[in-house]
Amino acid sequence: MATQDDDDEDIDPVRMILPDEQEEGKSLTMLGDGVAKQQVQQHYIRSIESTLVIRQLPSEGLSFQLWPAATTLVNLLDNHRCHTTKSPLATTLTALSNCENDRKLKILELGSGTGLVGIAAAVTLGANVTVTDLPHVIPNLQFNVDANADVVAQKGGNVDVAPLRWGEDEDAVVIGREFDLVLASDVVYHDHLFEPLIQTLRFLLNGGEGDEKKVLVMAHLRRWKKDSVFFKKAKKLFDVETLHVDPPKEGSRIGVVVYRFSGKS
Repeated sequence: MATQDDDDEDIDPVRMILPDEQEEGKSLTMLGDGVAKQQVQQHYIRSIESTLVIRQLPSEGLSFQLWPAATTLVNLLDNHRCHTTKSPLATTLTALSNCENDRKLKILELGSGTGLVGIAAAVTLGANVTVTDLPHVIPNLQFNVDANADVVAQKGGNVDVAPLRWGEDEDAVVIGREFDLVLASDVVYHDHLFEPLIQTLRFLLNGGEGDEKKVLVMAHLRRWKKDSVFFKKAKKLFDVETLHVDPPKEGSRIGVVVYRFSGKS
């Protein structure tokens, strides 16, 4: 595995974000032409024997495409439902599920992009999920939520869509803190967003009495040495541990790491 001392120029972030190869369990359909081209991917979730359909819009930017760490989180959620006791998520999810009245988990996803992770969480955990991103991303995010509404409902879940700009207090207040679990994948990328993301995480995880129990599960594919700046800041405010590491794909030296952040007591 590469370390934080590796040179940034050895890493091609575009190739990591947009891998050429198709992964097992996915099928891809191209629609349209030129700038209007859409990519419709089908993601088979074996634990529920159902397929999620996700529309990507590559011409609209990176927020409209599926990033590698999202696939890692989806696979972990799928495998958790199949083999709960062996899952890297077992301790975290079991602790969150041991609540009164056996109510559904309430989950918030940050930087949802296409929404695949949040939708997968709703169907595999039967959870109430709120997926969020910047306002201009919301229409495609809502499209994907609507496209999968039937399978989500069949599995006892629910997905809501809301705008959330990191570091904006008014957005955070509207979203609130009433979540058991926060999910995120590939959100540590632009260094100018490190501080706004930290601010939002402080609100969600360290916001008040009892919030030391709040948890963020974040999948991250390191692309730059400067990513370490975010983690150094985060470790001063949160307890951070590694839950899972995906080995690097062929031709790459970097794998996806899944972290667990929790509010300090």
